[in-house]
Amino acid sequence: MPSELEQALSGAADRIAPFGRRVVHVELTGSTNDDAARLAALGAEDGTVVIADAQTAGRGRLGRSWVSTPGAGLYVSVVIRPPLRRPLAPSGAEGLLTLAGGVALAEGIRAATGLAAELKWPNDLMAPGGGRKLGGILTEGSSDGTTLVFVVLGFGINLRGVFDGALADRATSLEAELGRPVERSAVLVECLAALAPRVRDLAEGRAAEIRAEWHRWAPSARGRSVEWTADAGPRSGVAEGIDDSGALLVRVGGSLERIVSGEVRWL
Repeated sequence: MPSELEQALSGAADRIAPFGRRVVHVELTGSTNDDAARLAALGAEDGTVVIADAQTAGRGRLGRSWVSTPGAGLYVSVVIRPPLRRPLAPSGAEGLLTLAGGVALAEGIRAATGLAAELKWPNDLMAPGGGRKLGGILTEGSSDGTTLVFVVLGFGINLRGVFDGALADRATSLEAELGRPVERSAVLVECLAALAPRVRDLAEGRAAEIRAEWHRWAPSARGRSVEWTADAGPRSGVAEGIDDSGALLVRVGGSLERIVSGEVRWL
């Protein structure tokens, strides 16, 4: 592991626990989420962290590819084991952990850099003002058919670089937003330090606090017009926040509709 990462994680061991007790670092991998899932299936303990300098098959929600340029981003996955609060189905646990992860990333980035990023439902980290994308979260659970065994929470944050081509209008980086360098180790530590208490919040039944904090970091979740595709075809309405399970609520006429998956376009 690079010395700056090792020293930063060691120095913050108490703040980031249980994360950091076991850390796997690789220069290049296909996907840190896949690596973490394999380790978890073999018995890796709660809080195991996988960090990569680059990914060849990084992915986001709906199977989209995630650009993971060497040295330009933070590519991390962590293993989280129950209890997350009974009786959560796997999909419910993943959804709430995605919210918790988003809150933690926003808190961690602010602590490390001072930048006040924003969240966009369900898993995007955006530049201030809801501009271009800074990062994202991908949670993937594994069950034995009836019980949630573990969840892998992966996140990618663009640390440096100016994007061009098709990404220019959609992506940005911390350094581009701040106009100065950022330390990967500082961002990693502060994100893990923020994630640890947010996971405890879920385990100890404080999901309402997570939802409230998520709304604070996600101003677009209320009052913004959205479009999405339902079974009956294209739909549109006004976002009204999230419900207890993390589903997006959209007002269509005089009723509220729940969106739990699929593509949502913010207008």
